[in-house]
Amino acid sequence: MAKQIRMVLIDLSGTLHVDSTVIPGAVEALSRLRSADVPLKFVTNTTKESGNCLHKRLTSLGFDIRKEEIFSSLAAARNLIVGRKLNPMLLIDPAANEDFEDLIKSDQKANAVVVGLAPQKFHYDVLTEAFRLLLDGASLIAIHKGRYYKRPDGLALGPGAFVSGLEYSANVKAEVVGKPTAEFFKAALGDVPPEEAVMIGDDIKDDVAGAQAIGIRGLLVQTGKYRDGDENTITPPPTKVCSSFVEAVEYILGKKNQGSEQEL
Repeated sequence: MAKQIRMVLIDLSGTLHVDSTVIPGAVEALSRLRSADVPLKFVTNTTKESGNCLHKRLTSLGFDIRKEEIFSSLAAARNLIVGRKLNPMLLIDPAANEDFEDLIKSDQKANAVVVGLAPQKFHYDVLTEAFRLLLDGASLIAIHKGRYYKRPDGLALGPGAFVSGLEYSANVKAEVVGKPTAEFFKAALGDVPPEEAVMIGDDIKDDVAGAQAIGIRGLLVQTGKYRDGDENTITPPPTKVCSSFVEAVEYILGKKNQGSEQEL
């Protein structure tokens, strides 16, 4: 059944860009989508940089994106830490520290271990320190549990492997705050019903399956971390498999033009 589109959720890394390289045609496609007056929100698990740094980088790449349109797992993690008045040990990239600096109480023992993508910190001594805090009762919070991500030189290991290692060794269960959790997608949607939203992303599990689990239609793009056959690994399959963000936008606009108002 066709449903009115009241929001389009868009992944960033691997969907619009890979590091500082823009997916061909993505800037222009985003402009076309905006011209159709479709509400947008950019949902990302990126933890390599703060919200300010991420927004500046996206605009420097040519994307017309407002900072308030970006809903990140970093922001969700910060909200959780503030809400529970936690004092976290941060396993995140230094470029993301500014989102959390005011929350650190250096004169008190950490009571939470917060893990994002932090290659420089994923070594034995730091992980052992985190492990000991968990044994002493600290909470384990995964900003996300991504398996891998796309770099210019190929796929690279994500933070999920290190979160799982800490879970195993300390016999605890991490609380995941980013994609693909239902809470993350619901928070991103706000008052918009899931059946009236569309998600575009390159990660079959975190983007598409996570969105579809709460009723959002999922468009899988074959860029970024996409691997041949990903669309066959989830049930139900993606609403649509697109070669890139450009085709996903064309599909949305084509369906919109076929029906009354905004239908897909």
